[in-house]
Amino acid sequence: MIKADAIEQAAGKIMSNAAIDIPEDYLSGIRAMIDTEQGDLSAFVLEAMLENWQAASEDRRPMCADSGLPRYYVKSGNEARVEGGYVELEHRLRRATAQATHDIPLRPNRVHPLSRQDNNNNVGMNAPEIEYSFEPDADWIDITTVHKGGLFGTDYRMLFPGDGIDGIKRFFLDVLFAFGKRGLACQPAIVGVGLGGSKDTCMMLGKQAACLRTVGSRHPDAQVAKLEDELQELGNRTGLGAMGFKGTSTVVSCNIEVGYTHTGGMPMSVHCFCLSSRRATARLHSDGSVAYRTDPQWFTPYLRRNSVDWDGGAGAVAGAAE
Repeated sequence: MIKADAIEQAAGKIMSNAAIDIPEDYLSGIRAMIDTEQGDLSAFVLEAMLENWQAASEDRRPMCADSGLPRYYVKSGNEARVEGGYVELEHRLRRATAQATHDIPLRPNRVHPLSRQDNNNNVGMNAPEIEYSFEPDADWIDITTVHKGGLFGTDYRMLFPGDGIDGIKRFFLDVLFAFGKRGLACQPAIVGVGLGGSKDTCMMLGKQAACLRTVGSRHPDAQVAKLEDELQELGNRTGLGAMGFKGTSTVVSCNIEVGYTHTGGMPMSVHCFCLSSRRATARLHSDGSVAYRTDPQWFTPYLRRNSVDWDGGAGAVAGAAE
């Protein structure tokens, strides 16, 4: 049995981790870009980013004044049992959000869309968002928090099968140019792409690809992985560098997630995680132990299963890379 108090404590801890500490995979990606960036201003911004992150870590303060919109992703093992059930789990996540907003502190960004009422704790109607997935043969629960900016950095287009790969690349570039020139994203970013599904699924997959996969990870479907590499290379040849200055540092990683879609369409969404890349995960075990990490491990073979029955992972993704 996973205790409710342990859930609240772990959620508070990952709220702090996400707000203050940059994940190592993203740090490594930025350091690699510094070695190749030729644009003077872009290189200066990359160095300043590293200095800012170091100061935030040493002072234990949020790395960015805009601490984004806190949200949660919960992956529950099929055998996991929660004290008080999932209504209690959600109650504890909301309590942890309110407490973290006060203690860390986080900027209270959540307001009513019409009255602009602010509860001053990042909690309200449908806030924070909580998304779920499940895992067979496990008795643990993973709780991941992501603090993603809520204003810009996202776009959607309904493409069609005839648009093909060229159409995907064209829309990808349209988005990066628009974001870069208008200041709608903080580059270099992890860029998530959703392909397929219904419109809402496409948007969800793209956001998860940006926020829940690590720098350098590749999709197990070889065709998807090839397109990830092509889009990342293309994105870094636009002439836009860090924070829109001239350079080659726009996309630190391109992650694509796909869903089977209507035969007549090819919906696509593009999401830029900002240069803070705030995410942190806690795994709670039934024996009371808790392990913390920065890789959410959200996209498991079970989540990407491609058949009616679950066979333990054999052939889970058609065309899977070796």
